[in-house]
Amino acid sequence: MNERDALRAIAADLPHAGDDAAVVDGTVITTDMLHERTDFPPGTTRYAAGWRAVGASLSDVAAMGAAASAAVAVYADEAFDREALTRFVAGAVDVCEAVGAEYVGGDLDEHVEFTTATTAVGDVTDAGPVTRDGARLGDALCVTGEWGRSAAALRLFKRGDDAAIERANELFRFTPRVADGLALAGTATAMMDSSDGLARSCHQLAEASEVGIEIERDAVPVHPAVEEVAEGSTERFELAAHFGEDFELLCAVPEDEVDEVEEACPAGLTRIGTVVEERDEGDPRVLADDEPLPDRGFTHGTDK
Repeated sequence: MNERDALRAIAADLPHAGDDAAVVDGTVITTDMLHERTDFPPGTTRYAAGWRAVGASLSDVAAMGAAASAAVAVYADEAFDREALTRFVAGAVDVCEAVGAEYVGGDLDEHVEFTTATTAVGDVTDAGPVTRDGARLGDALCVTGEWGRSAAALRLFKRGDDAAIERANELFRFTPRVADGLALAGTATAMMDSSDGLARSCHQLAEASEVGIEIERDAVPVHPAVEEVAEGSTERFELAAHFGEDFELLCAVPEDEVDEVEEACPAGLTRIGTVVEERDEGDPRVLADDEPLPDRGFTHGTDK
């Protein structure tokens, strides 16, 4: 059983589950776990790990259209190294400060590999939370920022030279789109972050909203770093759409409000497609340039 199947299996018993974060009495709360073996390639600094781990949870807060307030983390390793721990906390503090939140501590433990579990909390604004299940026929499908950042970083980590590793650590330090989520709250009909990749996120949003989605490949904004590592347009789109962990926002926005909300998004907002009618059972739910877009991306418990 992979992660998505496990979530479906327990969904009926967890009424607050199913979105990027739970909302309880106006408070947004989310938690994530990252492991050295699967999430931090050789060469990842502890500063980048702290930033990225806490940033992943802050991204979930952003996806709900909430204001981030605080984060905590569990830091576990085979042994405690003072410098490594200090740098991890520095990264966690700095990513929180980047979005107006505060890092307030956590827990320490011993483990067979470097592992961190992070929790972020935030506050729902007067606009209310934005969930995945509200996309409507005719909405514009939009994304923040640029895609393929993490895929490019992984390629650079694998190169192994000092310059490539330094660049990869820089790319790993993404800015959670909290400000953009706040700008979209009250306008976006559905929203989620892209931890599992653009293609998979399109499928997840379409499934939750019971709609179809059509996108244009060339409309997807690709991070410049992808050009450093990709060979040709096919691989370029592969890295941007199917790798995952870019932590950008995917959202549905009413057609007549796209221009206005675009101006309010600090990371930029790009229309990549349209929400269409839900297709018949067995038909592809998501199309890219009129061809089925595979539901392929990052899922724990399966290969990418």
